[in-house]
Amino acid sequence: MRGAAPSEAIKNALWNQIKGVNRAYDDITADITVDSSLPQPSAARPQRIYTVKPGDSLSKIAKDFYGNANDYMRIFEANKNTLNDPNKIQPGQELVIPVGR
Repeated sequence: MRGAAPSEAIKNALWNQIKGVNRAYDDITADITVDSSLPQPSAARPQRIYTVKPGDSLSKIAKDFYGNANDYMRIFEANKNTLNDPNKIQPGQELVIPVGR
């Protein structure tokens, strides 16, 4: 895997997530550089990344993460850069899931 992070702290957080996939680290190769020209995420809005599965909808994902299907607009708003319609998501698509209120 090769990529860039906007800061050393984010690079380390990313590496920790990668290591969580295989705690033995025996099949992981990652070349992550720091590129300070990349946009910095807002510290006030922690988030997760979720990969859409077949049969998912934003309402179902909202129910799983927030306990309320009606919170689907939180997910839609966080992904407006890639989503045009809250009813049109695809398996394999990665979505930002805002954490907290």
